[in-house]
Amino acid sequence: MIKKLRNNERLAGYVFTSPFIIGFLVFTLYPMLSSLYFSFTDYDMMTSPKWVGIDNYTKFFTGDEKIAASMKVTFGYVLASVPLRLIFALFIAILLCRPVRGIGLYRTTYYLPSLIGGSVAVSIMWRQIFGDKGLVNALLGLIGVHSDIAWIGYPATALGTLVLLSVWQFGSSMLIFIAGLKNIPQSYYEAASVDGAGAVRRFFMITLPLLSPIILFNLIMQTISAFMTFTPAYIISRGEGGPLDHTLLYSLYLFRQAFVFFNMGYASAMAWIMLLLIGLITWVIFKTSVFWVHYDTKEGK
Repeated sequence: MIKKLRNNERLAGYVFTSPFIIGFLVFTLYPMLSSLYFSFTDYDMMTSPKWVGIDNYTKFFTGDEKIAASMKVTFGYVLASVPLRLIFALFIAILLCRPVRGIGLYRTTYYLPSLIGGSVAVSIMWRQIFGDKGLVNALLGLIGVHSDIAWIGYPATALGTLVLLSVWQFGSSMLIFIAGLKNIPQSYYEAASVDGAGAVRRFFMITLPLLSPIILFNLIMQTISAFMTFTPAYIISRGEGGPLDHTLLYSLYLFRQAFVFFNMGYASAMAWIMLLLIGLITWVIFKTSVFWVHYDTKEGK
């Protein structure tokens, strides 16, 4: 009787988890394995894939001149957007932790850009704002600075507009920071105040160390997200990565290889190289975290 009951419970567990298991096998594992196979083939999606061994990987490292340009743009975007996004999110989180009437409304308002920030509509709006007759030039005209520069179409400022759009979508990091700030005992701040520590000293001596595990989590998640950024670059540059490849993010170049030039085999190799690169960067962040992340226990568990 007990054995039958356990079998029924096990069967029920499989039934309830089957949607996830099937979804994972069909929509995650199978595409990943297919992509790995295609990365060793010459595949244009019109004919059967032809095995070429490591030719796609050889081309990546030795025969593709645009790889260096896309890598430069991508790393520039990540190194600029991720720190600015986290700093801005932490700053707003600290402000929104104050006991102010209607604080829930403020938090919701600041979170809204993250809900719509990656959409096609917002990317189109961003392209208009930074156009030659957009809002930015109109505001500059009000203070006597007349400009007809299309900021999104000017090589020196094009990538900066994408960075600003990324920073504007700080809501998810902000909410996580708020949760972390609320877990810091107020008694620590009170004791520091009694000892004469000012606001700046309390921030660097209490807030940052106790918030460092949250910072690590946000840093990893936002770094991965930045490397995967696609929609804004595609919409704002009209899918070409211009001007002069200054917005040619790696993900956009991968897309062009797959669905513009129909080099699906090469695009698959690019995807796997990026996966390994992101994994390596994540590993480095974890390894270096022992020097600046403080946990409640010695082992960090």
